[in-house]
Amino acid sequence: MRTVGVEEELLLVDPDSGEPRAQQPDVLARAVQDDPGQDVFQKELFGQMLEFATHPQSDMADLGAEIVHCRKEAARLAGEIGCAVAALATSPLPVTPSIISGQERYRWMAEQYGIATQEQLVCGCHTHVSVESDEEGVAVLDRIRPWLPVLSALSANSPFWQGQETSYASYRSRVWRRWPSAGPTELFGSAEGYHDRVKEMVATGVIRDAGMAYFDARLSARYPTVEIRAADVCLRADTTVLVAALARALVETAARDWRAGRPPLDHSVSLLRMAAWQAARCGLDEDLLDPVTVRPRPAAQVVHALLEHTGDALADSGDVARVEKAVAHLMRRGTGAHEQRLLMERTGSLPRVVTECVRRTQD
Repeated sequence: MRTVGVEEELLLVDPDSGEPRAQQPDVLARAVQDDPGQDVFQKELFGQMLEFATHPQSDMADLGAEIVHCRKEAARLAGEIGCAVAALATSPLPVTPSIISGQERYRWMAEQYGIATQEQLVCGCHTHVSVESDEEGVAVLDRIRPWLPVLSALSANSPFWQGQETSYASYRSRVWRRWPSAGPTELFGSAEGYHDRVKEMVATGVIRDAGMAYFDARLSARYPTVEIRAADVCLRADTTVLVAALARALVETAARDWRAGRPPLDHSVSLLRMAAWQAARCGLDEDLLDPVTVRPRPAAQVVHALLEHTGDALADSGDVARVEKAVAHLMRRGTGAHEQRLLMERTGSLPRVVTECVRRTQD
């Protein structure tokens, strides 16, 4: 059974006004005070963000329980310094991001990328799925490319930006594309091809190191995993578990196809960018681009196609019932973006949207 770990980035906000607060150093200091050896909560680029990482899990129920626990711990730590956490992929309210000082890497990024760095206060969800080798990992990367926009659509949770309605379900993904290395990739063909490409990118001087190859999916530099980075941080923990379960099933399906000698779909990066844009624009509310034909198709049908594509892997991991139930629930309830818009329609207040999302983050 492949293990799965999740990294979630949360927004630190004022519990009353909903405005982002740059108190990451205080929250991390409180976490270390409670447990000097803790490795769950981690530094991020901006003071208004807090990241946590789960341990690798093979059972989705265990992963879900750990995500809920980490979210509650983050809320407790933030609450002790008068702050709160919200699983929002962008801040609905205007904010001036505060880059963490003292990090030479962060200073380099600010100087290299200018205003694009300042605009990167966005919160994503990264899923790590174990692989046996770099060769298997790259075979997986080549085969999951067309399906990643579906994960983006399922997780969409960023309709507001700097106090404005964006008309996107996942505006985070559009902001993230401002990094020079972000987005879908061409076929690599082999582990050697992947590593050569990353070395070529670093050699340009445009990015600092391999860790800044911000592909939608990549080989992790720290773990023996494929790291899938296409998702917004999800408003609800159960959506995060759904994305993780589908990510593992995609990886397992791709690895089986590779071992069976089935080639990857050779879609161009141009078409993959179109599919990612459509997912970001519409979420689950309108058509997505079919991962096989790259033509418009109702979102519910595309999600069903993903379940069919990964069906054998989901069955072997015992996740079919869980995933089908979670998908049905999400299609009825709507994405985080849909929930945020309903809250705005009901209250007419972006601060109220944020404070309500603080509560739903821990539901």
